[in-house]
Amino acid sequence: MIFNKHTAKKTAEVLLQVNAIKLSPEEPFTWASGWKSPIYCDNRIVLSYPQIRNYIRETMAKQIEKQYGKPDVIAGVATGAIGIGILVAEYLGLPFVYVRPEAKSHGRKNQIEGHLEHGQNVVVVEDLISTGKSSLNAVAALKEAGANVKGMIAIFTYGFNVSKESFEAEDLTLHTLSNYESLLDQALETNYITKKQQDLLAQWNANPSEWNAN
Repeated sequence: MIFNKHTAKKTAEVLLQVNAIKLSPEEPFTWASGWKSPIYCDNRIVLSYPQIRNYIRETMAKQIEKQYGKPDVIAGVATGAIGIGILVAEYLGLPFVYVRPEAKSHGRKNQIEGHLEHGQNVVVVEDLISTGKSSLNAVAALKEAGANVKGMIAIFTYGFNVSKESFEAEDLTLHTLSNYESLLDQALETNYITKKQQDLLAQWNANPSEWNAN
C-alpha cells in the first residue's frame, strides 16, 4: 500500500520527470517474461539525479522509522535496490546488507553480502515490485539466516494481484512510495498520456499476461 496520496503523486512526478518510468501504450515493451507491456520501469535512473535520489532516500527513511521504528539493519535486494538501500541506511546511520537472487557458486558462497547477526530486526528496501517473487525470495534468505524481517518498502509497485496475494500469504507488510494508479493519474494530469491511453494502460494492469495493445 502507498503511504499517502501526496507522496505517491510526488514520487510518480519525479519518476516520469527523469524517465525512470516510460509509458508507451501504442508501442509496448517486451519484458523478460515475454509479457507485452505499455510501461517500462528502471528506478536505478534516480541515482543519477542528486535532488531526486535525496528525495527518495529521505522519504523512504522517514517512512521506515514511522512504520517500523529504527531497525538494526537495512537490506537491499540485488541488484536494483542496492544503491537506494545504501542511501537509506546511510541516512538512518544503520548497517547495510544486500541479498543476491541465489548464493554464489564460488568463494564464500554467500547469498547475503555484509554482516548480519541472528535475531536482528531488518527492513528490506526494493526499487520495484512486479510479481513479488524476487523480493520474497530475498526475504526468505534473510529469515533463513535468522533475521527478523519487519517489512518491506519499495519505490514503486505495479499493484498486480499476484504480488498482493504473495505478500499476504507470507504475512509480510509492503509499503510503497507510489503505485500504478497514482502514476496514471499524474501522467494524465500532466498530459503525458490521454484519457484513451489511460484506459488502455488500466486494461493492461488488470490482466498483464493476456494484454494486447491491438
